[in-house]
Amino acid sequence: MAVTDRVRTEDRGVQGVRGFRGVQGVLGFRGVRETPHAPAPRPQPPRKTAAGTGLLLALLATVVWSGSFVATRGMADTVPPVQAVFWRWVIALLAVAPLALRPAWRQRALIRRHLGYVVLASFFGVALYNTLVHQAGLTTSAANMGMIMAAAPVLMAVFARLGGERLGAVRTFGLALAVLGVLLLVGDGSPLPDFAAGDLWMFGAALSFASYSALLKRKPAELGGLVFLFATFVCGALMLAPAYAVSVAVQGGFAVTPGTAGPLLYVGVFSSAVAFFAWNRAISLIGAARAGAVYYLQPVCSALLALLLLGERTGPAQLLCMALILGGVALGSRR
Repeated sequence: MAVTDRVRTEDRGVQGVRGFRGVQGVLGFRGVRETPHAPAPRPQPPRKTAAGTGLLLALLATVVWSGSFVATRGMADTVPPVQAVFWRWVIALLAVAPLALRPAWRQRALIRRHLGYVVLASFFGVALYNTLVHQAGLTTSAANMGMIMAAAPVLMAVFARLGGERLGAVRTFGLALAVLGVLLLVGDGSPLPDFAAGDLWMFGAALSFASYSALLKRKPAELGGLVFLFATFVCGALMLAPAYAVSVAVQGGFAVTPGTAGPLLYVGVFSSAVAFFAWNRAISLIGAARAGAVYYLQPVCSALLALLLLGERTGPAQLLCMALILGGVALGSRR
């Protein structure tokens, strides 16, 4: 009898607990989970830390790419543009392959699933952009290449706005200020500069790079950054292979010397593997518009490298233009 009463009491207790949980469900809240060892949520990095890291990565990519314009201009007379671009990405592939082959093989199904996106990003960011840059190096200076590429963030901001990102009055003013600085710098004090053919090639490169940066915001989250980079390098090299074969057949090859191997190693390892990884990560942390604002520092970096490596002096007018660019970057990168 006592055992029967105890069982009934336990049944009533279980039913009471179930009833309480039912009331919880009706009221729209939940109590403590029954699983005592539920995994704790992964801590998210502070927003300020992520923003600072993103800005530093964007700055790293910008500085490295500034040096690539000097290297590209140095190869213009010895290495045909398409051949230079092809070997650039072959070297980049060799640089990232030791780290990327295994994860790329594990994510091969994801790569196949998003192959259309990968191919499109490869076209704008790897094949087209770099071919236009090397083509521009035939007929314009390295300084102009860096200065004109500073127009790319304006296009990035336009694409970001079309994608729904709000820029705000302060950031818009900062971008406009930086554009004015770039135009005055290129035009030697005139806001209506007279562009050469190579300058127009560089504007095409800026449009291609801005399109690539806009695409990065739509990168599938499940596709790893290193795997995505490796996949775009592979696709880009395959796209360039037919053009490379035609160039070799028509123009002939080039002699491998320290004057050609050194710049190719720089643009392959640093400007391609390192800088693109840093830029892609920066886009994921702070967005294309804010990373693009940092990209305005490219003319400043190019001028500093010209001063250090080539001994070119910077006059008062150029310093004023740089001040406009730096001020625009500071305002354009604000939230």
